[in-house]
Amino acid sequence: MPVPDFARHRLFIDNAFAPAAILPLDREQANYLLNVLRLRVDGTVLVFNGRDGEWLARLVPEGRKQASLELVRQTRPQPPAADLHYLFAPLKHARLDYMAQKAVEMGAGLLQPVLTRRTQVSRLNLDRLRANAVEAAEQCGILSLPGIEPERPLEAALSSLAPERLLIFCDEGMAQASPVAALAAHGPAPLAVLIGPEGGFDEAERQLIRARPNTLPISLGPRILRADTAAVAALALVQAVLGDWPRA
Repeated sequence: MPVPDFARHRLFIDNAFAPAAILPLDREQANYLLNVLRLRVDGTVLVFNGRDGEWLARLVPEGRKQASLELVRQTRPQPPAADLHYLFAPLKHARLDYMAQKAVEMGAGLLQPVLTRRTQVSRLNLDRLRANAVEAAEQCGILSLPGIEPERPLEAALSSLAPERLLIFCDEGMAQASPVAALAAHGPAPLAVLIGPEGGFDEAERQLIRARPNTLPISLGPRILRADTAAVAALALVQAVLGDWPRA
């Protein structure tokens, strides 16, 4: 696959792409290109929509505050969507923003907020969650945006997982053991990762999770991790051992 071009700015635009197509920009996007980046006529950026790959686009100013983009050519084809589900207990704003961005960077293909007894936030701004996903994709050369599901109670979220999907449960209550060895004992499979809230799952919830067939509890080591830190650690482990990172 072609290497991403990080010398150009990237912009997510939710329109269909085709050669020579003209993409209208909203006021915020036009202001960003005209007044922040200070692009001039025929200046170029990279655009993606999560469906049609990445394209080189030429700026077409339409006055001081309006502009559109003309598609020139495709620079990268659309890759298959990631098949890693990330289930998490919502956090407060700044840390939830961080968690969402890092999950996208680490290859999550679906973000599923899960409500537990110790969850800090009971209602989510899904538009804000999506905006964070878009920002991470723009900055990191990612072409496929994750699906974003409304929040669900823990039991409903577990029930929604297909039986063949291996659920990797980061269980702060289990005895320390090598997570790499535990993951390596499993072959290729659709994957899901579950991270709990600050304060962890209560005992009834832990039993509910462990009772689901095709669930693998793992330890994240001897240190107590905040939920957003645990997310990065767990997703890195899973991608390295069972996910889409190259392995010898």
